[in-house]
Amino acid sequence: MAAAHELAGWLRLTSVPGIGPERQRDLLAAFGLPARIFEASQAALAGVIGAKLAKRLLEHDSAPNIAAALQWAAEPGNYIITLADAAYPQSLLQTADPPCLIYAKGRIELLNRPAIALVGSRNATAQGVANAERFAAALAEAGLCVVSGLALGIDAAAHRGALGRSGSTVAVIGTGADRIYPASNVALARELAESGLILSEFALGTPAAAYNFPRRNRIISGLSRGVLVVEAALGSGSLITARMALEQGREVFAVPGSIHSPLSKGCHLLIKQGAKLVESAQDVLEELHWGVASAAAAEPDAVPLAADEAAVLAAIGFDPVDPDTLVARCGLTAEALFAMLTVLELEGRIERLPGGKLQRLH
Repeated sequence: MAAAHELAGWLRLTSVPGIGPERQRDLLAAFGLPARIFEASQAALAGVIGAKLAKRLLEHDSAPNIAAALQWAAEPGNYIITLADAAYPQSLLQTADPPCLIYAKGRIELLNRPAIALVGSRNATAQGVANAERFAAALAEAGLCVVSGLALGIDAAAHRGALGRSGSTVAVIGTGADRIYPASNVALARELAESGLILSEFALGTPAAAYNFPRRNRIISGLSRGVLVVEAALGSGSLITARMALEQGREVFAVPGSIHSPLSKGCHLLIKQGAKLVESAQDVLEELHWGVASAAAAEPDAVPLAADEAAVLAAIGFDPVDPDTLVARCGLTAEALFAMLTVLELEGRIERLPGGKLQRLH
């Protein structure tokens, strides 16, 4: 890592409002390290970023923020990594818009591990959550680092799945590294900081803001060899991540689902546009020319089904079904069927969807 006085220059460069990563890189290309930038005359700076921004760069008071950041970086497990550091992720350097400075909390060696991004809906179904955990577990077991965004639903499931195996997982967040959003993922974030890694390009103290999350998606895809979308509606931010992955030359994978499910339509659109349809982690690994997934990681231990339960599951099929239709298919009384459905739901074999429909989990 950079010495404190060198790091202070990087923090000063990246703290000026209106001077984003592109202009920061322009200044670095023109003058060299931050110390040389701040030694340059206002006229010389203006030739690169314009007179208004040059004046702001030299006059902006960022001392309090720099002091707070240096204090944070001095704590065990906290790091501030610049473009000039060997620990900076090489995969991000290959993208068009790498941040000049990133804040990291946890195992920074994960930044340069071969990685796969796994993303999807915040409002995931129980089946989507189970799929995400199993894919992440298998991919982590095969030696890949699983990258996601610490959001509710699929993201959180991906992190849990990887933590349950090797712990190789990186959460790219849309707030400062000292803040966690959503609050319900605080316990998961604590585990990530101990066994995985939390990463942010945003200054400490940055709150959750809607425009930050699409921006952080380029880092999720940029860290990875490919992006796997598990569940996504047509307007999902996961489709933004997939688009950025294509722009960065990464592979895009999608898990298909029911043609009746809104949360499958985004995945189906990606498949129509050329994303690889995947049914198992092995499909991803083969496309990436990487190892073999562990069968044990991909599938949980099977629990025997009673004959009547198996018959009800067969009648449900693999698309959502309403209770009245299921009664007609099974030939059981409503009371007998609903009692059995309660047992199947408690066993985690089915879920109840909005509107009262039932969905088989597999």
